[in-house]
Parts: sequence; structure tokens; C-alpha cells
Amino acid sequence: MESINRMAIELADEALDFAGELDIGAFDVENGATVLDFGVEHAGGLEAGLLLVELQTAGLATVQTRLDEVGGASFPFVELSCDRPGLALLCSQKAGWEISLPEFEGLGSGPARALVADEEEFRALGYTDAFDLTVLTVESDTLPDEAVAEHVADLAEVNTEGVYLPAYATGSIAGSVSMASRPSEMAVFRLFELGYDPADVLSVSGSAPVAPVAGDEEGAIARTTDAVVYGGRAHLTVREDSDVFSDLPSTAGDEYGQPSRETFDGVDWVFEDVAEGYFAPAAVTVNVVGGPTYALGEVDENVLAESFDL
Repeated sequence: MESINRMAIELADEALDFAGELDIGAFDVENGATVLDFGVEHAGGLEAGLLLVELQTAGLATVQTRLDEVGGASFPFVELSCDRPGLALLCSQKAGWEISLPEFEGLGSGPARALVADEEEFRALGYTDAFDLTVLTVESDTLPDEAVAEHVADLAEVNTEGVYLPAYATGSIAGSVSMASRPSEMAVFRLFELGYDPADVLSVSGSAPVAPVAGDEEGAIARTTDAVVYGGRAHLTVREDSDVFSDLPSTAGDEYGQPSRETFDGVDWVFEDVAEGYFAPAAVTVNVVGGPTYALGEVDENVLAESFDL
């Protein structure tokens, strides 16, 4: 099977070549790792955000924007379509790597996770990558340093010179774009949480609005979550019918109905205390090959407008 890190490195080289045009930063830290600043100290933008999503999905998804409406106001929406959802979304895009070091906190996504492959979805899909270069996108309001690069290199078993770290704050344009691309990934992962075989998800498409950039990281986390939980849509084509589909959209959860900031405040921002089903798109269509099509959930533009301060 192909190396998703090899594919992502080609995209990292593209980011280096067009850093000026994309308004992203690029520099090496002392141990030779490469940091790409998509939205910490550099502004980035929509195009930078789209390339960031391609890095997170190792180039296995089609990502684009369209203009649509939220509460009567025009907003860019991100659309992501993928015919390799297990590989691109669960084994790469999922934000499953928590970085907790003495002087750095961040959340990692991207194909570097497949070099470690210690999460359950890798065993379910039977995939482990092997490559001497790697990409881990890092969500943090601080740029990663030598210690972060060393941490990634050690776990991924590569040299630090082979580590590429695209970084972005949640409160940035790229951060809003990244989260708006995730209804597909969150739908597939929610199915996996419900016990559905991810190998039976054949194709997925999703969209969500690009949340306005908030002035602080907590506000940005809440707004970008709302973009998916209240404004996200996903369409899945699957091989097997199941009775778990009704629990797939965020509307199935008891916590649905208030902006995410209130939900997160209620658990003191300990995300493990938020119900699993909350982190899912608002509206999901599931097409079973040779079987029925289920239309589940619905978007809530009123909560979205409140969250976006419209």
C-alpha cells in the first residue's frame, strides 16, 4: 500500500515553494526540522488553509471552497470529498496526536500518525506507514520548536531533519478552514466509535462554513466546533446497512442546542467530559449500496448565527 507520508512531503515542498504567495512562514529549527507557519505569526489565508487541509489528508481528498449563506449572510464554505476515507481521514486527517511537553501544548494531525499507528483505527484498517520523511500539522498558538520536532522524530522513528511541522492557531483563517473541512472525517470517526467497520465506508463528502476568526483561542475552538456541529453536512456511501446510523449526527446527542462555548464552559473545557456524539456534523446522509438512503439530523442556523455573532 502507498505511503501517505511520501504523498504529503510533495505537498510540503509545494508549500515551501509558494510560501511568499501564500503568506506563510518557513524556517528550519536548530535540529534540522522544518516549520511551516500557516497561521501563528503569519496571516495565511483561504488558499493557505486549503493547502493545509491537503497536507492533513495527504493529498487523498479534493478540497475546495464555495460561497453560501449563514443566517442570510455570505460565508465561504469548505467542501471535501474523498474516495479513500479510511486512509485519508482516519489514518491522516484525524487530530489524534496530543503533544504535551513541558513548554509546549498542541494537537497533531496528518500522516505522521501512520508511522506510529498506535490508535485503534489503524488496527481496524490494517495500515501502518513506513517512510523516512514525515508531516505532522500542529494546532497551537505557539510555533513548534526543537523539542517538538525531537518528540515527533522519536515516536515516528525518523531523523529530525526529515520532520515537517505545518503549524496554525485555531484562531486563524487556516484554523477556521481546517475545521470547516472536517465534517467528513468526524462522520467517519463517529461511525467507527459506534462500531461500524471503517473499511465499509466507500466514499464521503462534507461541507461546513468557515467560522469568523475569533479574538482568542477558546473562542476560536468554540466557533469552529459550532461550524461543524451546527452547520456541517456529510454524505457517505457505505457497503453495509446498520442500525447505528441514527446516532451519527450531532443532533442525536443530549447536548445539542446551545453554542459550544456554553457546552465547554459547563465541563470546564475538559473535552473528555463532552459526550462523544457531540463532535459530529449536524446533518448526515448515508447511502447504502443496493439498499436504503438515510437522511439524518439538520443544521441549526440560529445557533450558528449566535456563535458567529451575526
